[in-house]
Amino acid sequence: MYENTIVRLRGVTIFQKDRKILERVDLTISRGEFVYLIGKTGSGKSSLLKTIYAALPLREGKGDVAGFDLAALDRKTIPLLRRKLGIVFQDFNLLSDRDVEANLRFVLDATGWKDEKLKKDRIAEVLQQVDLSGCERKMPHALSGGEQQRIVIARALLNRPELLIADEPTGNLDPETSDDILFLLRQLAQKNNTAVLFATHDYRILENFPSRIIRCLNGRVMDEEAFEV
Repeated sequence: MYENTIVRLRGVTIFQKDRKILERVDLTISRGEFVYLIGKTGSGKSSLLKTIYAALPLREGKGDVAGFDLAALDRKTIPLLRRKLGIVFQDFNLLSDRDVEANLRFVLDATGWKDEKLKKDRIAEVLQQVDLSGCERKMPHALSGGEQQRIVIARALLNRPELLIADEPTGNLDPETSDDILFLLRQLAQKNNTAVLFATHDYRILENFPSRIIRCLNGRVMDEEAFEV
């Protein structure tokens, strides 16, 4: 695996059960790179993302993500891969009965953090990164949609991911808030040298914030023209 490469797929065919979704997928994403993933509903975007974060097994072709061979993953190594990834979905999936700090602490506890001071410091650090310092005691329902999505991004950053996968993260947000979230992710990619793979249906975002585009179309994954950031 190349030193600066975080995702490398070669000759990959992706299946949902026995149905072929995508074939002959060749894809390389480098550290710190911001990449859009586009395509119509049912074109295979989610299946591609699920393959990258090992929710779908790699059955055909070669794939490396964050130093892990996708074909060699098992029940013990899949969690180790996912600690190197941050995943942000359209639905916030915050625990509604816990405040912001408890939501973030839940992830740290689940991924093996033991030291209470380190946990508290890391929570404060990621909240500062998403411009929500001081929100530790707020409940999710007391936050706007944009603020909740920022908490979700903070949660995804806790374990210092090498790749951030964002699956329609602005789908439930108004255009101004969507732009704020996108700008934040672009900043974080540069600041942390974290690759971001951003799946979206919002073509307005692509025009306003141009970057490299990957398109799922007719069972293939195509690398479109890369624009200047």
